[in-house]
Amino acid sequence: MEQLLWTTVAELEGLRPTFVSVTYGADGSTRDRTVEVVRRLQRDTALRIAPHITSSGGSREALLELVGEYWRSGVRHLVALRGDAPASATDATRSPFAYERGIDLVRALRSVADFDIAVAAYPEVHPEATSAREDLDNLKRKVDAGATQGITQFFFDNDAYLRFRDACAVAGIAVPIVPGILPINRFAQVQRFARRCGASIPKELVKRYDGVEESAEAQAAVGAAVAIDQVRYLRARGVERFHFYTLNRAHLTRTCCEALGIGSRAASA
Repeated sequence: MEQLLWTTVAELEGLRPTFVSVTYGADGSTRDRTVEVVRRLQRDTALRIAPHITSSGGSREALLELVGEYWRSGVRHLVALRGDAPASATDATRSPFAYERGIDLVRALRSVADFDIAVAAYPEVHPEATSAREDLDNLKRKVDAGATQGITQFFFDNDAYLRFRDACAVAGIAVPIVPGILPINRFAQVQRFARRCGASIPKELVKRYDGVEESAEAQAAVGAAVAIDQVRYLRARGVERFHFYTLNRAHLTRTCCEALGIGSRAASA
């Protein structure tokens, strides 16, 4: 997988994205490998790197020390996520989170240095939120604490994103709400992802995969077409920035960007 990562980086670097996010396990389980990847990307590429920072699986002191190291190494972008509790955590154990709320994590990061901080946004409501209103209020608090943009969970209901964008504006959230686009490589896998995060799968999308379950090539072709259609639909409605979830695979994202005319000029991704 690490070899595939560097192949992916080499293939996508020419698209000149605004920044590249580097994830690690939501429970902090792969943090050390992530730090090493970030260091190498900073050293060996011209990309602007945005490491994921989660507050699970470590202490506040270690988290802030890492963030300070990132700043000193030239990192200026972060993606701040609360993260998930480690699988081994129980109600009887001490809280697995250095910061219980995303807003507290954003404040802590802002106290270290003047980072550009992206936070998660949920067009179809975070699975743990009691209501859409509560979820929107939480996003507003993170922005007020210093977040400079929101990146959405992947979605396939474009109008749900547009309604969410408008609701953010009404709520006084003035930072960009960047749509997260996931080109589908394997439809069954994405269906599992969607069930976990609360993203809906429109019936029309299910129909597009009828009859191609046994063909990886056909599924990838449909996935690229769906993502291209999404971007074109949203562009026509004033959306200018997009965040592609590559899942360490270059082909589909590159196909989408080439079809959309991205790569021959500086563009957001």
